[in-house]
Amino acid sequence: MIRINLLPHREEKRKLRKNAFYALLGLGLAAGVTIVAMVSGYNARELSIQEKRQEVLKGAIVELDKKIAEISTLRQEIDALKARQQAVEDLQADRNQPVYLLDELVRQTPAGVFLKSVKQEGLKVTLTGAAQSQERVSELLRNLSGNSPWLERPDLVEVKAGSMAGPTGKAASARRIVEFQLSVMIKRPREKDENPDGKPGAKPGAKGPAAVKS
Repeated sequence: MIRINLLPHREEKRKLRKNAFYALLGLGLAAGVTIVAMVSGYNARELSIQEKRQEVLKGAIVELDKKIAEISTLRQEIDALKARQQAVEDLQADRNQPVYLLDELVRQTPAGVFLKSVKQEGLKVTLTGAAQSQERVSELLRNLSGNSPWLERPDLVEVKAGSMAGPTGKAASARRIVEFQLSVMIKRPREKDENPDGKPGAKPGAKGPAAVKS
């Protein structure tokens, strides 16, 4: 016997499929919302951790800046103390400069050279004198330039012809001489210790014998 189903089974199946689709759609939507919420929470937590780390780093940087400023201030104070100490040492050493100067002038002045005046301004010494010839003046410059541990950088300012009265005091017996003026720098004791060979770092300013003025 043949059975015929006259009920609307197709509409029932369509309805079941539609309900299943909506159910799957709701599950997908719920799963998506859950995943988004979890990712957002994870990102927020990571951002919070990173912000805390940045705050710690900022605090450490501020502390380091303070320490660097303190170190810089200490260095400035140390440099100032060293400068004052050096100034005191130089002042004490300058008291003996006239002794060193006169002793070196006696040692380095060759025979035939006579000094008339010695004038010191700071570390610069101006010498005025007379010599029997220009060669004697050149020898004095060489001695002051390379042989003296206390004097350096001689500079010939002026040289000219002159005369000196003879034994009788008459003009006919006058002897011709060379009058000169030169400057030389005196070293401080610490500068002398830096150049124990008496050779200054700078090139000597000694000049060759100048032409005799008429």
